[in-house]
Amino acid sequence: MTTGPQRASQGGGVQSVERTFELLELMADAGGEVALSELAEKSGLPLPTIHRIIRTLVSNGYARQQPSRRYALGPRLIRLGETASRALGSWARPYLAELTEATGETSNMAVLDGEQIVYVAQVPSQHSMRMFTEVGRRVDAHATAVGKAVMATLPPDAVTQLLSRTTMHPQTERTITSIEAMQEELARIREQGYALDDGEQEVGVRCYAVAVPGAPAGAAISISGPEARMARISTDEVIPLMQRLAKDLSAELSTTTA
Repeated sequence: MTTGPQRASQGGGVQSVERTFELLELMADAGGEVALSELAEKSGLPLPTIHRIIRTLVSNGYARQQPSRRYALGPRLIRLGETASRALGSWARPYLAELTEATGETSNMAVLDGEQIVYVAQVPSQHSMRMFTEVGRRVDAHATAVGKAVMATLPPDAVTQLLSRTTMHPQTERTITSIEAMQEELARIREQGYALDDGEQEVGVRCYAVAVPGAPAGAAISISGPEARMARISTDEVIPLMQRLAKDLSAELSTTTA
């Protein structure tokens, strides 16, 4: 039989794990580097508690102290992220394959990492002229349909903080380069249920994307191809398909991670 003190200890252990992940998430949201006082302000946790957790993370390589005495995410997280990305990609491929088969165009899945999008899975088109994005490639979120689809799921204040950490560099003459214009774009995306990259990342390329609802990390699936071919695709047909696949993928991820 489990005793009362043991139950309390187990509960405290779970709470410590939750607090640890909360602090790692806050560090990531801050761009990967933060002061202890900022963590205290955002988490509401006492400074001694934060210091104890961060000290454990540093000793295990999951965080590191900068010369400025601020703390940054540590190198051991890279291996965890890479492994998680491969697993996420393997779960997504059957859904992307169905999307590519239905549309004839290249399909992708990407996740938001800081202010950038990381591609984690792809099923290429069979056309000789097709889009190819290397899995693992990182691009700025503001110039992509997948990035805009994910940002549209965030509160406006969180979007402003995210974009404030970037230069919003124009990839083409169509790239949105101001926070105000992006907020307007995201409002349209929330209303219509999908995001469009119409030559904003690469001239002559069009991409449609929808967010994966409730994904453990902000994620979206997309199709992309030459503008002339993509113009023949009916959004009235393909967007509901993409939304269904995104919902089905989300359900599988929830079951897998439960």
